[in-house]
Amino acid sequence: MSLGAEMAGITVKYAIEIDSFAAETYKVNHPLTSIIHADIRKITGFPYNSFRNQLILFGGAPCQGFSSSNRRTNTRNNPDNWLYKEFIRMVQILDPQWVVFENVTGLLEMESGAFFSSILTDFQHAGYTCSYSILNASDFGVPQRRSRLFLIGSKNGVQIDLGGTQPMPQVTVRDAFCDLPILENGANTDCLPYSCEPDNDYAKLMRNGLTQCSGHLVSKNAAYILKRYTHIQQGQNWAAIPPELMENYADSSRCHTGIYYRLREDQPSVVIGNYRKNMIIHPWADRGLSVREAARLQSFPDWYIFKGSIGFQQQQVGNAVPPLLAKYVFQKVVEKI
Repeated sequence: MSLGAEMAGITVKYAIEIDSFAAETYKVNHPLTSIIHADIRKITGFPYNSFRNQLILFGGAPCQGFSSSNRRTNTRNNPDNWLYKEFIRMVQILDPQWVVFENVTGLLEMESGAFFSSILTDFQHAGYTCSYSILNASDFGVPQRRSRLFLIGSKNGVQIDLGGTQPMPQVTVRDAFCDLPILENGANTDCLPYSCEPDNDYAKLMRNGLTQCSGHLVSKNAAYILKRYTHIQQGQNWAAIPPELMENYADSSRCHTGIYYRLREDQPSVVIGNYRKNMIIHPWADRGLSVREAARLQSFPDWYIFKGSIGFQQQQVGNAVPPLLAKYVFQKVVEKI
């Protein structure tokens, strides 16, 4: 979200991040932002109240508990589902003119909408006129079908129509990957030159004149997993794998449709999320996605560096809000300021 805000012309002064590797990534890529590496629940005050009434406060509470695919913790009994209250508390401390709150679309469905209604009420009681909408990243130049919920609050009674824009032409996986290096299973050379010149506007935008970039790290899959990959065509999933190769699953018929999905090169990607755990497959190579390939599917420019081990980098990319989607949302706010 910070990168999208900066793309929209917003100066991000402060950020709060509990994860040490995500905080390190943030520091490297946003050197002018002061990052507070802490649990938000332990922050009780700010030394910079000179920013009261002048700012946009934005963020998103942890979303795993709100996911529609997560039935185990998708209730008010999960304490992490109440972390949005910490966002409300920051709103009360800083009293910004605008708030932008982002989350998964499952938040609208949780407890038949009652949970989201309570969130709206909290913002309204804090003095904000609220607008909200579900936006699909593929409509805003991102090569991924990823829907997110955005709520915008205005202290001045302004409502924003987030859905009033003509969708942009869709960017495909092939557009995103066309010039990236050719990699093997388990590739571990972080920084590499491109394989060729970009041949589409999206790849040119991501590359921005660079001759090489980082993130060419691929999880090393076992031979039996690679054998499964060979049976899956673009657009197919685990169901295309012969049953005898799935014997380690207690009941492979209960696999999620996103497991062992090979991306179609002629369409935007499916939601990448935890793409290593879901075993999302490269469209034309029998391997998983590199960190940089996943970052391109999220619309992170190639200069953006991810820190930590490959697992932490994969998590950071998969958890992120696509920057080009966030840019659109913040542009709508800036138009009203």
